[in-house]
Amino acid sequence: MGLSKGSAALCRGPGVSAVPARCVGVLVVLLLLGIWDARAQSEFQTSSVYLWKTGPWGRCMGDECGPGGIQTRAVWCAHVEGWTTLPTNCKQPERPDNQQSCFRVCDWHKELYDWQIGSWNQCRPVLSRSHEKPLECIRGEEGIQTRDIICIQKSNGVPAEDVICEYFEPKPRQEQGCLIPCRQDCIVAEFGPWSECSKTCGNGLQHRTRHVVAPPQFGGSACPNLTEFQICQSSPCTAEESLYSLSVGPWSACSVPHSRQIRQTRKRGKNKDKEKDREKAVRDPEAHELIKKKRNRNRQNRQENKYWDIQIGYQTRQVTCTHRNGKTAALSFCKQDKLPITFQSCVIMKECELSEWSEWTPCSKTCFDMTTPKGNRTRSRTIKQLPIGSESECPQLEETEECVSQGDGVAPCITYGWRTTEWTECRVDPLLSQQDKRRGNQTALCGGGIQTREVYCVQANENLLSYLNTLKEKEESQSQSKSKASAAPLLSITFEITASRPVDRRLCTGPLPSTSQLCHIPCPTECETSAWSAWGPCTYESCDDPQAKKGFKLRKRRIANEPTGGTGNCPHLLEAIPCEEPSCYDWRIVGLEECIPDNEKPCGPGTQAPVVICINSDGEEVDRQLCRDAIYPVPVVCEAPCPKDCVLSMWSAWSSCSHTCSGKTTEGKQMRARSILAYAGEGGIQCPNSSALQETRSCNEHSCTVYHWQTGPWGQCIEDMSVSAFNSSASWNGEATCSVGMQTRKVICVRVNVGQVGPKKCPESLRPETVRPCLLPCRKDCIVTPFSDWTLCPSSCQEGGVTVKKQSRHRVIIQLPANGGRECPDSLFEEKECEASPICYSYRWKTHKWRRCQLVPWYVRQDSPGAHETCGPGLQARAITCRRQDGGQADISECLKYAGPLPSLTQMCQIPCQDDCQFTNWSKFSSCNGDCGGVRTRKRTLVGKSKKRDKCKNSQLYPLIENQFCPCDKYSAQPVGIWSDCILPEGKMEVLLGMKVQGDVKECGQGYRYQAMACYDQNNRLVETSRCNSHGYIEEACIIPCPSDCKLSEWSNWSRCSKSCGSGVKVRSKWLREKPYNGGRPCPKLDHVNQVYEVVPCHSDCSQYVWVTEPWSVCKVTNVDLKENCGEGVQTRKVRCMLNTADGPSDTVEDYLCDPEEMPLGARKCTLPCPEDCVMSEWGSWSPCSLPCNGSSVRERSAESLRQPNDGKSCPAATETEVCTLNKNCYHYDYNVTDWSTCQLSEKAVCGNGIKTRMLDCVRSDGKSVDLKYCEELGLEKTWQMNTSCVVECPVNCQLSDWSPWSECSQTCGLTGKMIRRRTINQPFQGDGRPCPSQMEQFKPCPVKPCYRWQYGQWSACKVEDAQCGEGTRVRNISCVVYDGSIEDVGKVVDEEFCGEIEPIIDGNKKIILEESCTVPCPGDCYLREWSEWSLCQLTCVNGEDLGFGGIQVRSRAVIIQELENQHLCPEQALETRPCNDGQCYEYKWMASPWKGSSRTVWCQRSDGLNVTGGCLVMRQPDADRSCNPPCSQPHAYCSETRTCSCEDGYTEVMSSDGTLEQCTLIPVVVIPTMEDKKGDVKTSRAVNPTQPSSNQSGRGRTWFLQPFGPDGRLKTWVYGVAAGAFVLLIFIVSMIYLACKKPKKPQRRQNNRLKPLTLAYDGDADM
Repeated sequence: MGLSKGSAALCRGPGVSAVPARCVGVLVVLLLLGIWDARAQSEFQTSSVYLWKTGPWGRCMGDECGPGGIQTRAVWCAHVEGWTTLPTNCKQPERPDNQQSCFRVCDWHKELYDWQIGSWNQCRPVLSRSHEKPLECIRGEEGIQTRDIICIQKSNGVPAEDVICEYFEPKPRQEQGCLIPCRQDCIVAEFGPWSECSKTCGNGLQHRTRHVVAPPQFGGSACPNLTEFQICQSSPCTAEESLYSLSVGPWSACSVPHSRQIRQTRKRGKNKDKEKDREKAVRDPEAHELIKKKRNRNRQNRQENKYWDIQIGYQTRQVTCTHRNGKTAALSFCKQDKLPITFQSCVIMKECELSEWSEWTPCSKTCFDMTTPKGNRTRSRTIKQLPIGSESECPQLEETEECVSQGDGVAPCITYGWRTTEWTECRVDPLLSQQDKRRGNQTALCGGGIQTREVYCVQANENLLSYLNTLKEKEESQSQSKSKASAAPLLSITFEITASRPVDRRLCTGPLPSTSQLCHIPCPTECETSAWSAWGPCTYESCDDPQAKKGFKLRKRRIANEPTGGTGNCPHLLEAIPCEEPSCYDWRIVGLEECIPDNEKPCGPGTQAPVVICINSDGEEVDRQLCRDAIYPVPVVCEAPCPKDCVLSMWSAWSSCSHTCSGKTTEGKQMRARSILAYAGEGGIQCPNSSALQETRSCNEHSCTVYHWQTGPWGQCIEDMSVSAFNSSASWNGEATCSVGMQTRKVICVRVNVGQVGPKKCPESLRPETVRPCLLPCRKDCIVTPFSDWTLCPSSCQEGGVTVKKQSRHRVIIQLPANGGRECPDSLFEEKECEASPICYSYRWKTHKWRRCQLVPWYVRQDSPGAHETCGPGLQARAITCRRQDGGQADISECLKYAGPLPSLTQMCQIPCQDDCQFTNWSKFSSCNGDCGGVRTRKRTLVGKSKKRDKCKNSQLYPLIENQFCPCDKYSAQPVGIWSDCILPEGKMEVLLGMKVQGDVKECGQGYRYQAMACYDQNNRLVETSRCNSHGYIEEACIIPCPSDCKLSEWSNWSRCSKSCGSGVKVRSKWLREKPYNGGRPCPKLDHVNQVYEVVPCHSDCSQYVWVTEPWSVCKVTNVDLKENCGEGVQTRKVRCMLNTADGPSDTVEDYLCDPEEMPLGARKCTLPCPEDCVMSEWGSWSPCSLPCNGSSVRERSAESLRQPNDGKSCPAATETEVCTLNKNCYHYDYNVTDWSTCQLSEKAVCGNGIKTRMLDCVRSDGKSVDLKYCEELGLEKTWQMNTSCVVECPVNCQLSDWSPWSECSQTCGLTGKMIRRRTINQPFQGDGRPCPSQMEQFKPCPVKPCYRWQYGQWSACKVEDAQCGEGTRVRNISCVVYDGSIEDVGKVVDEEFCGEIEPIIDGNKKIILEESCTVPCPGDCYLREWSEWSLCQLTCVNGEDLGFGGIQVRSRAVIIQELENQHLCPEQALETRPCNDGQCYEYKWMASPWKGSSRTVWCQRSDGLNVTGGCLVMRQPDADRSCNPPCSQPHAYCSETRTCSCEDGYTEVMSSDGTLEQCTLIPVVVIPTMEDKKGDVKTSRAVNPTQPSSNQSGRGRTWFLQPFGPDGRLKTWVYGVAAGAFVLLIFIVSMIYLACKKPKKPQRRQNNRLKPLTLAYDGDADM
């Protein structure tokens, strides 16, 4: 559209109506352009609406690892709004690729690729600089820093795609926040003292310098000048001052002599040699040949061309004459006879030359395993040219790197694991305390114990590796036998499970399995039996087979529990008594029927039919038919009383038999009785006499000879070949069994209290078995591991004189034999001597003869004075070779490793000139004869023409003898260091079956402690302790106190059961006898009286003691009617408490044992019937009440009529009822369970599994415990468990390992070395066991050995020969010093022979520098001083917190000016920094001195006390000046800290209206007299004339100046304080006076002083 508008404007002319011809052409063009524009717009819209979209690249796929993979992605065409469309809508040429090649990463690439992490770049600020910065920088400015991270191929460092490394590890972060700290200005120390004046006369300069403490950092300001100068004046100069001085320059580089000169020299030499050779060949050919061979041999020995190509060159220097202003003048101005030498010989410097690296060696680890450390591979290179005259040494010749073997053929690595032997038998004795009496007899101990086992290391994957090796061998054999038609099938390989051979324990790295554990020996359950039953009737041995008339009476008891090991160990359960007329079944009378008078009369004699049942020998009711052979009881004669007859009661039950058997002296009797119920009337049958009221009969008529079968213990299980073997899976007591055997035991008949009798006396049918089958446990053979491999002999060569080493091997018992298995071998350890290892070659440098002395070339020295002579200083070289100790040649690398430092290859030499004096070398010093203060000498002599020269004979200049005093050897010993721990004498520990029992092993007692002894000579130098005739220690006896366990008494006896009926408790206790000490076993928890209790429930049988009553006596009538003898009266009976047994109540016991509440009545009221009255029998027992007792039910009892009354009289009611009332005559019953007892162990056990018990009670509804039968009869449910298992924690004592061997000494020499040995906890203590001691390591001082080291002496002063200034040399020597091993000891010089075996290394540097060039400044020169010492290591910190920039140290060089005119020639002062570790944070603070008048000194100080310049913030600098403006001109006024005028002490300020001080007025004085002033005993205050000074200056009293008004005219604060104090004091005095005058009240009298409470007043005394 824009185009058409423009074209319209073209065609529109002013005032033209018709369209001109040129406009037609324009329109046509516009039309064509419009069509093109529309098409282009539609195409543009299409292309911009549809776009190609791509998905993420997929995983790299491919068959092989590496760069051959392919990855794909989805490509589709989409509308700009997001929906997908046809691909044809998008431009096809712009379609992105959907596939690309990629690198397929595999797991083994992890070893080939890794991230290469560059270092962090400089920290750059994040915030823009436009932000306003705070005035004071606190911490710094936040910044950001980046680093480069690329994925590289490890082998060659070539970059790779990040994807490869990201496959294994995420890319590390490339950016992090950082801190740009606050700028730190340069900090310098204080100036040192002024130097001496530079001139001894006239005007000179003196200077003082300071050094840099901290360099400027992070944009801080540069350092200020380190030097200050001032002009100094001395006395005027008398002579003229020399303005010129001779200066020598530095030596030039070493130059090679001109080649032309060498060539000419060589030619001349060769021609001469040829002529000489020709002459010699003519003269003596043999001699010529010998000389030639010798030359060749020497050339080979020297090997000089191989490693050393020593070229001797020359170097020169300039000598100039220098003016004081620094300008050079002609040499003639420097008036000096002898000029310095300007040339000297030197060695042409050659750098080290090395060969190329060799190939890498194979990896030392030939197997594949990701867990163990990687292997190593090395490569090496050799020296082609050793460095000569160079500062730098050869770089390393060997390089090592980690490597991993990978690939299909690489076998997995051997892995190692721990194995254990079987546990030893469980033992209880280690758990016993010291006082336990069972320590003496440990045979039957049981319960918790401890058991141990050995741990050894084996190869874990041995079977796998042997399988892989076999597989490999088979594959190889199959590949070799290709000619066969078909390959043999691969055999399956099985491994016999055998014990692996032990290997070195150090190969196992995993956690060590436990070597001890708690275990349990089951405690035998003793057999418990019930009480004996009553004797049974006389019965046959066997009712199935009755024989003859022989019978037995039996009594039985039963086993009440389940004893361990079956019932075989229980006592006999049956006792028998032989008897006559046995029967298996008999009639038992259970009652009698009513008395029926004879002849159907109403009364008189009659009979009672017995009520009987048929019983067997056990007393059980059986079918009546079985008693058909028994005699049936006959009816009993009885008497039915007539109305006037005497009435007797029924016979009572027979009493229990008086004896259980009958013998010669004992006979069993039992009795019964009856009583008179009513007396007879007239004409009636009279009552019998008293003897007829009792009946006695014999009982237990059998003899007292009791027999029983007695069994012996079962014998050993013996294999029974006749019985077929059991199934192998059979088990007996949980152990695997292998065959059936037989066990026998002895069975004999025993008569009680007599002994063995014939077997016929005991019932044969009840004889126990004597043989039984048993299962034999499997036989266990001893299993031993194979022998381990022999320990390695020393593989490396041995130094001479080393003792022959031994190698050993061992094996481990992993299963002990049992049940007759094969025994273990005797030998578990074998030892043999190693074969003699080769003797080590030691290497040495062999030095060859020095070559001729080589001077500076003639053309160089020809211009110097005296050059016509070939003499003076030069250099000479020599060859060195490497030799074995036996003289054989060796490679030079061996000597470089083992032969110590390289001997010097060159040395200075001197070709003597004609005038020089020549001497022989000094001889060795003569020997000392041990005389203290003696002298030893050495000598030399003059040589040649020197003998004739007078100057050479001057012994002052050229001494021929030197003397030296012999040392005086006096030694003294003195102790050093602290005492060692107390160490027990080392001996064999008592080891019992592989376990150390604490208390048995000697871990206490008398030991020794040691203190090291040092030996010093008379110069206080440390020497060997043997010089003091000492073995190196002071020894002192000491005691390690033995631990004593807590000691308790034995258990007391059990108390009686707390209840006589039902469940109660019984208690026993122990009390503390001795507390534990020295780490003994702690006590159990004690109560307040130091006792420990054990409480167990107990059960008292409610029927154990019973009340037994005799029949009631005759009713004794109180109102006697003599005619009738009847009426009301009283009757009594005896009541006794008796012990109840199976045979009935037997012995009378004390009444308190029976329940008093249940005691029957002993007397009661009664009514004696008159004749012809009705006589009733005793009431029967009450019928039971029906439950529940709710008052709705009744109970009744009945009586029988024994004598009918006369006519007209009736009998009373025969029944009686009463209401059932709860807790009166009717009771509910319920079970009750007691609390659990404490955990009860067997008497033979210390700990482990025990049992807790509780009891079941039957409780009546009124709360009383009754016999269990009451609850059992009700059939109540019993759901409680009466026993439960429990565990008593075992008191395991701490078990420690043996002490390790003593370690190597911590220091090889010196005073502070110590040896340490350690022990570890094998078994931590548990429960109340003895705790572990705190001392797990002991130390002992090492014997003191002197330390030797090489040490530099001080540098000499810089010396310039034959000149005043310029380049000179300074020298120092090294000496051998002895020191005590501490850093503080600077050492004392000793003979060099003591350092003979020490490589000369000083401060870690092998290069010994004894001479170095230096500069002597010429007069007038401006020069730099020596470097200062390195500063302390300082960190960049904020508020004492390190910011992490590391430490930095600095040193500096100050500029020294000698002439002020030469300042323009001065160099810059120098500064040097280096990073450091162990830095500290320092703070800088302003310090100020006290004010002196209106000024004070202010300075900056570092936190360690160093005064510095810089470091403190300027804005915080305190004022150094406080003068007042206007000044304080008034008398006695001064300028105060607040810069205001104040008055001196004793004067008060008088201020003007504008607040300024007007005058200082003297204030009144208060005089307080002292003790000396006896006259003035009252404080006085006097006014003093302000204009006069005080006259009391004698000091007899102290004078206080009180100034109540401040400088502003107001009262001061203390005035208010004094007023307030005085007011309080006044109130206090008034109160005290009031209280003192007040009449006190009369105190009330206490009636009961005993009730007065005790009041303790605490007065602050700590002893209260």
